Amino acid sequence: MEVRMLVTTCENGDCPTLYATDRDTLLVQGEVPADHGLVIPARETLVEIPLELIRRAIRDQLI
Repeated sequence: MEVRMLVTTCENGDCPTLYATDRDTLLVQGEVPADHGLVIPARETLVEIPLELIRRAIRDQLI
C-alpha cells in the first residue's frame, strides 16, 4: 500500500494526521479513545481526531 500524508495538526509526526492511500481510502492517525461505550468488532478500532484536521483537509482541497 502506498501512503501519502494529506494534512496534520503539527510538524513532528506525533499528532493527528490524515493520509491517502493508493487504494482510494484514507488512513487516520489519532488518539485511541477510552470509555466510549460502543461495541466495536475485534478487527476494527476507533480513533479520535480534532475537527480542525478535517477542516484543514477540506480548506486545502485535499479530499
